[in-house]
Amino acid sequence: MAKTSKDYLSDILQLNLNELEFQWLTGAVVQISKAKSRKDLYITYSLCTTKIQDTPITDFGPQEYEWKSYLETQKASTLEISRIFVLSSVLEASGEFLQPVQQLIQVADKTELETFLKYLVLLPEPESFKFAAVEALRTNIATVFNAISQYNPYPSQYFTTAEWNQMYLKAAFMQQDLKKIPKVEKMANKDLARIISDYAHERWAASRVIDPMFWRPVSNFLEGNLIDDIERLFKSDTEREQKAATLVCFHSNSDEAKKLLKTYDTHLQKVEKGEITWKNL
Repeated sequence: MAKTSKDYLSDILQLNLNELEFQWLTGAVVQISKAKSRKDLYITYSLCTTKIQDTPITDFGPQEYEWKSYLETQKASTLEISRIFVLSSVLEASGEFLQPVQQLIQVADKTELETFLKYLVLLPEPESFKFAAVEALRTNIATVFNAISQYNPYPSQYFTTAEWNQMYLKAAFMQQDLKKIPKVEKMANKDLARIISDYAHERWAASRVIDPMFWRPVSNFLEGNLIDDIERLFKSDTEREQKAATLVCFHSNSDEAKKLLKTYDTHLQKVEKGEITWKNL
């Protein structure tokens, strides 16, 4: 039988918890699953804070699995993974736990909510918790918003195009690091390109600065105002904006983009050599 994410989480916890902590956690999960008790779930979940010493996970195991690099990138902690292990285990044991887990998310404090959002992809049937991910797009608390938007594979897998666009624009508005949003090229779309242009014009009219990374999704949609927008970046005194314009056009198949690259070729050679990329802009 193939291992589930719960099994991998168990392996990680066994490597990083002391014996008493691991025995308490696994024993509690067995008890909850047997009794199918909502009360036991809530008590165990609450007790994790006192029963598990919260430390950074240093050993993710020798085996490669789907979410290993993601857990490493997120610098997962023992308390975070213990909580997600409890939820994954009870959800896997019985569909009766779906509603109690959804309710837990709704009453979570800020730290718990950040954990939920970061590791939603590890839960069985993660689309069942999309309400929490979409709600996080409305917050002005940067750490909560970043938990769903930064590095997180969940949005590109489960968000609609409109929801993903909202997230990308909100990240720019909140001046968060756009490099940390994954799958930008995959999720790029014509509506987003138009939104980016409209937003840029508003910022320019107010003499506000725009992160050059903001233009990353527009390569395949260069037409109309966007051609003029990118030419404006080429003419900018800011080198990062010139480089962003070069990257946009380099990754575009449009004739207009090729014309711009012939006219403004200052950074083209470095882009062609891979010395300038969206990752190091």
